[in-house]
Amino acid sequence: MIPQTAMVLAAGLGTRMRPLTNDRPKALVTVRGRALIDHVLDRLAVAGVKRAVVNVHAFADLLEAQVKRRSDIEIVISDERAKLMETGGGVKQARALLGDAPIIVCNIDSVWEEPNGSAIARLARGFDPRRMRARLMLASMDEQLGYDGAGDFLAEPDGRIRFRDDHPRAPWAYMGAQIIDPAIVDVEPLEPFSFTRVWRRLAAEGQLFGAPLGGFWMHVGDPEARAQAEARLAAAAPSP
Repeated sequence: MIPQTAMVLAAGLGTRMRPLTNDRPKALVTVRGRALIDHVLDRLAVAGVKRAVVNVHAFADLLEAQVKRRSDIEIVISDERAKLMETGGGVKQARALLGDAPIIVCNIDSVWEEPNGSAIARLARGFDPRRMRARLMLASMDEQLGYDGAGDFLAEPDGRIRFRDDHPRAPWAYMGAQIIDPAIVDVEPLEPFSFTRVWRRLAAEGQLFGAPLGGFWMHVGDPEARAQAEARLAAAAPSP
């Protein structure tokens, strides 16, 4: 079953993306002529999501105006103008807007290819709420650009994942999309915090799972990665 609601984490300052974010939020930086926020909303709409809660902070008015042009997906704003809440805190602050059914949560600095159809739909169809509280979409380390870490997760045969921690490398990187039971943030205080805090709790409880993206991931976190993503998408575009 495809969740009807998603949350798009679009309130970041975009510091690493400067100077492109001197006059706009990172969510409005374009790749191949389309804003990052719209790349994500496009994927959600294609997957069958009907409603997206979008948090805003820097250049909030510009971002609100952009997303409210959409007619294919309902947009609800979670206002963080007064205080930036980070990834976990943003979901916590928006909790009343999210309902109690599973939701998709997406970052806005990811663009990805889908050679096998909607990756978000596959992620959602494999979510079993009887044994999972979160299922993260993971990119293979040899099918990505813009991510310069050593990998985030190791995977078990049953799909459970655990943090790399002391391992020098891991084969999987979190690529910015997950399906969660939104109640996983209910025990957290209303304060700025990273979603990693929630994942570590779930991993210890055996309720954190992963699923392969099955395509190429572009982490558009700085101007160089944006240029690389532009080049890759241009090379893949059909000739006019």
